[in-house]
Amino acid sequence: VVDLVNERAKGLAAPYNARFGADWRQAVADPDVAFVLVLTYPDSHARISIAAMEAGKDVLCEKPLARTLTEARQMVSIARKTKRILKCGFNHRHHPAVEKAYELYKKGVIGKSVFGRGRYGITGRKGVEKEWRSDPAIVGGGQLMEQGIHMVDLFRWFVGDIVKVTGFVGTNYWPISVEDNGFALLQTKTGVTISIHSSLTQWINLFEFELYGEKGSLSISGLGGSYGTQRLTIAPRDPNGPFSYETIEYRGTDTSWKNEWDEFIGGIGKREQVMMGSGIDGLRAMEIVDSVYTASKTNKTIILSK
Repeated sequence: VVDLVNERAKGLAAPYNARFGADWRQAVADPDVAFVLVLTYPDSHARISIAAMEAGKDVLCEKPLARTLTEARQMVSIARKTKRILKCGFNHRHHPAVEKAYELYKKGVIGKSVFGRGRYGITGRKGVEKEWRSDPAIVGGGQLMEQGIHMVDLFRWFVGDIVKVTGFVGTNYWPISVEDNGFALLQTKTGVTISIHSSLTQWINLFEFELYGEKGSLSISGLGGSYGTQRLTIAPRDPNGPFSYETIEYRGTDTSWKNEWDEFIGGIGKREQVMMGSGIDGLRAMEIVDSVYTASKTNKTIILSK
């Protein structure tokens, strides 16, 4: 266990009789270490992950994958070169309602996608301008990169690669140097359009993921805790019948972190280079968010591929 403050590392390590310290380089170089979890600030994701992979370790790195696209591309390149597994911390893929929705979508329950809509927000805190999340030297972006990137990843996972991006970001309330609101419009090569709003001025915490298809819709609301009970609503399209839907509630503790961990460990055991929420997925999500930033500055639609 490594932390910038040695005493914090010691406290976390004690129940497990684990080694601890304040120098990540020692942990990465330790021959007894098989894999590395990079849960640090984004500005150190790349150098720790790259050093770990070059030392023969597999890596689970928190999102966003890095602070810059250049760093993220370097990480993916090193993973290929060293044949190490690089997984990005997209735990939202592992929420039970999301897993079930994806299963139903792949089975064709709602048919071909028509459009998607996502809203993800949290209220900021007094003193937010002093937090590391508000420091452009540490982070690559504000609310859209920090929280909205989960929504970007989920839609890309469901509907496929995004080829056109536009949107707006702004800092309209909090005294910070990064955006407190981000609005994105994304489009696939088949013309499926996705709208995403990620907000730091959502005074009541909110998570809503909606995907509409030719035969119906799948809607997820809540993540547990302050976001409310997680619910999956399956609504079939019946133009001649009464409106009907089925809602499944997923109560209890958040299992997404354990499910993500199991995915990572299983991938290591099978030596699967491309697992769910891979380093490549982390890079693609960052490319999309970065394109929203560019679109907002230039008032243009950004083409990611043809």
